[in-house]
Amino acid sequence: MKQDVDYDIFNHDFIWNPFPMFEAVRESESPIVHSDKWGGSWMPTRYEDIVALAQEHDVFTSREISVVPPPPGQLEGPYGGVKAPPITSDPPDHHWHRRAILPVFSPQSAATYETAMREFCNVLIDGFIDAGRADAAADYAQRIPVNVIARILGVPVEMSETFTEWVRGVLEIGLTNPEVRRENRMKIIEFFVGQINERKANPRENDLITDLLRLEVDGQPAPLEYVIGACNLMLVAGIDTTWSAIGSSLWHLAGHADHRKQLREKPDLWPTAVEEFLRAYAPVTMARIVDRDIEFQGCPMKAGDRVLMTFPAANRDPRQFDRPDEVVLDRQNNRHVAFGAGIHRCAGSNLARLELKVALQTWMERIPEFTLVDPTAVTWAGGQVRGPRQCLVSF
Repeated sequence: MKQDVDYDIFNHDFIWNPFPMFEAVRESESPIVHSDKWGGSWMPTRYEDIVALAQEHDVFTSREISVVPPPPGQLEGPYGGVKAPPITSDPPDHHWHRRAILPVFSPQSAATYETAMREFCNVLIDGFIDAGRADAAADYAQRIPVNVIARILGVPVEMSETFTEWVRGVLEIGLTNPEVRRENRMKIIEFFVGQINERKANPRENDLITDLLRLEVDGQPAPLEYVIGACNLMLVAGIDTTWSAIGSSLWHLAGHADHRKQLREKPDLWPTAVEEFLRAYAPVTMARIVDRDIEFQGCPMKAGDRVLMTFPAANRDPRQFDRPDEVVLDRQNNRHVAFGAGIHRCAGSNLARLELKVALQTWMERIPEFTLVDPTAVTWAGGQVRGPRQCLVSF
């Protein structure tokens, strides 16, 4: 293996625009490179390699999915074993971990939230439309998924700002600050322990936490660690990922008058447009841990090594997609991996697609013309989940 390119997933330029780096690595002699930064990791960049890694779950395990190692001490204490099943699970447990939450994310279940989503999006827009400008990320995109997830979990929607702060503490600020990460992780877990105890005393109907407590595995109640972990997954994975996809799409539309015009004049393009935004701006990079020494595509990977599942890089591979760096709203052949691949493909993809469609459609109906106030002032978060955090637009 010859390594010509190094990378730093938290470098400002990489977060702002990682695609030139992905291309440089992908087209080099070694399309999989290694970095010693942030605990060390391998970074594949080609679609076929990333899909192959996702499918070989016995070698590339999901026992750790963060792009950086867990903070010291996280695996200790009464909640050390709490993770985020099923995305942190390997077979055989993965099968029942995933099966237990699939019903809440079916197309039929997701559709029951559509009316409330549209109403909430309109309420948000009502709050800033008369001002003629808004932060498309902070004032809009970041507020939608947390409202939806709170309703699904049956937790107070008025705590949305607190939930958002906790999630950013785990997935954003906390990735480079272990103490912040540990502190916010414990806040989330302790909150759900309290919610679970309340449901034990007062079960509810149409309430996911109550449903998880009623779940039986081999005739026994599901382990408490699973129930806490599944709630943890809903909050952490269900919020930042989707708001990043919404924010990136609005950022793109703000800079492309032709695409705004296309969507206004041809509303039948929305299904393919949503898929194209997901492909071009896939927000999530997951990680896998190598289970045993192996050589993969000429790379000598050792047991315990971390491998980054760079889905954004896979979605820009010219071997898989024609004109991969262009956003083509009517793209027909679009087998993107924004939601991952293999057995760990995102269970919440139906809900995420719906949230993205509703958020963008509602915005475009109310604010058909808008532009970035200052393209250089847009700020992005990256590492695990990439998306705009400040995106001021005028209209």
